[in-house]
Amino acid sequence: MADSISFARGAPSADIVDIEGLKEAAVRAFDADPAGVSGYGTAVGYLPLREAIAQKHGVSADHVVVTNGSMQADAFLFDELVTPGDAVVVERPTYDRTLKGLKERGADVRLIGLQDDGIDVDELRTELEGGLRPTFAHVIPNFQNPGGSTLSLEKRHALLALAAEYGFVIFEDDPYYDVRFTGEALPRMFDLAKEAGPGREGPNPELVVYACSFSKTVCPGIRVGYAVGEPELIKALVARGVGAYISPNMVAQAIVHQFVSGDRYPAALQTVKEALAERSGALGTALKEHLPQATFVQPEGGYFLWVQLPEGEGHDCATIAKEAADRGVQIVKGTDFLLEGGENAFRLAYSAVQTDKVDEGVRRLAEAVEAAKG
Repeated sequence: MADSISFARGAPSADIVDIEGLKEAAVRAFDADPAGVSGYGTAVGYLPLREAIAQKHGVSADHVVVTNGSMQADAFLFDELVTPGDAVVVERPTYDRTLKGLKERGADVRLIGLQDDGIDVDELRTELEGGLRPTFAHVIPNFQNPGGSTLSLEKRHALLALAAEYGFVIFEDDPYYDVRFTGEALPRMFDLAKEAGPGREGPNPELVVYACSFSKTVCPGIRVGYAVGEPELIKALVARGVGAYISPNMVAQAIVHQFVSGDRYPAALQTVKEALAERSGALGTALKEHLPQATFVQPEGGYFLWVQLPEGEGHDCATIAKEAADRGVQIVKGTDFLLEGGENAFRLAYSAVQTDKVDEGVRRLAEAVEAAKG
């Protein structure tokens, strides 16, 4: 068996994580607040980190809940907003765990096409005009998982206008915002909603619930995320936290607080971004060489690249994944990110594959594609 090369998991490799900085942050956390770090705390999260997040987003602390990873915030929000039969809009394709969570809660999941510049707002508008009334629209605006695309500024305004007109909430699921490695950062919809904008009469802060994670910027094992929204909604999410675990992980949250407020964090984040840029670029180059028939969006940040093979040629991603695994390469099937279709697609995570392994991984993957056709 050849050495394993995994394009499957969206996590940075240990060589680009600031382990020493995290160790120092842990010591500072216990030195600065031994009682707060070692105690249960409350379901709102570690208070100094909650305050720092609130300050970052220009809100008071009662707009913020800190959770065990952003997926915990997702789960609480789904539990709060979704009842069986409720229509929920998601991108096509979208994160597989989002689909799973919504289906488990009985949501009527409506997939709207994903374009190079984000969700197809024209398709969504047509569905809304035809009678669709979603409870919320789940959108991954930056370096979408799995598609890699970023929602344009024009579409951010258009989506907010549709939410205001048709009375649904936008769930802005944004764990990759801080890992942009090229291009200009775009304003969060959460921030745009606090201002008057095109198609809206005035500020509508209640239109957007925002979620983010430190797993992509600090390290995946830290499992700290958060949600920001209107206080009444956050209060309801906190109540769900009380019922689920009394309090989240105070130790992890205190370490995150010390790390991101410390002197080492800017350089640590830059290391991650530079590595991601190098690995993403190498992956795009290798795909063009070894799989020239494939199409993909070259992302400006994030962890993922979505590869589509030509339709009508009998490609089957399950067979491709098996053939790739036989060659020591792991990928994720396109069908995992859709309710139907996706047999000609797969997701590649470049975040954990060191640059000198990328070309070899894609070369083996190209062999797998050919073998699967046979």
